[in-house]
Amino acid sequence: MQKMLSYVRRAVDHYNMIKEGDRVAVGVSGGKDSLALLVALTQLSRFYPEKFEVVAITLEMGYDEMDFSPVQALCDRLGVEYIRVPTQIGPIIFDIRHEENPCALCAKMRRGALHDAAKAAGCNKVALGHHFDDVVETYMLSLFYEGRISCFQPVTYLDRADITLIRPLLYVPEYFVRSFAKRHELPIVHNPCPADGNTKRQEIKELLKNLETTMPGLRERIFGAMQRYPLDGWAPDRTRKKPREKK
Repeated sequence: MQKMLSYVRRAVDHYNMIKEGDRVAVGVSGGKDSLALLVALTQLSRFYPEKFEVVAITLEMGYDEMDFSPVQALCDRLGVEYIRVPTQIGPIIFDIRHEENPCALCAKMRRGALHDAAKAAGCNKVALGHHFDDVVETYMLSLFYEGRISCFQPVTYLDRADITLIRPLLYVPEYFVRSFAKRHELPIVHNPCPADGNTKRQEIKELLKNLETTMPGLRERIFGAMQRYPLDGWAPDRTRKKPREKK
């Protein structure tokens, strides 16, 4: 737990993600990333100098086989409010619209529903579970498939929704998230999405894995280049004084 909290606090401090009085909604899909984020942010909220609240929000995608009762039990143990929002996003995309490229539309619909649920719960920030590998893969996806040097930002204010998105796991490698979830026996909910694992992102993941066999540390160098370039919003504030711990 200590190493995870170190990763998360470094990201929160470097990018000024959390301020006193924030109410942060964690988007909990049931996957390892969002569950690890929920546990880490809840633990951080107990000692971080700038006090904040954590709320867990799950968008139910319309698949009956997804059982979120173990996630409810986890939230009960953590003392975190858990909000479940029923949707029919899955059936709309695959059964009604028969989308050939479903991921973009799915992401757009989930974002809108999550932002609405967060606002309804009185939250001013939404925490997403994008980790270190997601950052590098997104950068490479933009470069290879769009011809752009681009990536999502660590902190993004959405003026139309009046919500700030934060990504506290951005320093955490995927292998560490996986081991953290296993070590803490997090209740991962299987995702029955037909497109799961069959995406351009998976292709980039495999490409990077293959390249690292001859170029060890490639992901770290790409990530470092994003911060040194820097991409918009990616210059970390490493000189910011940390708030004094409140006794």
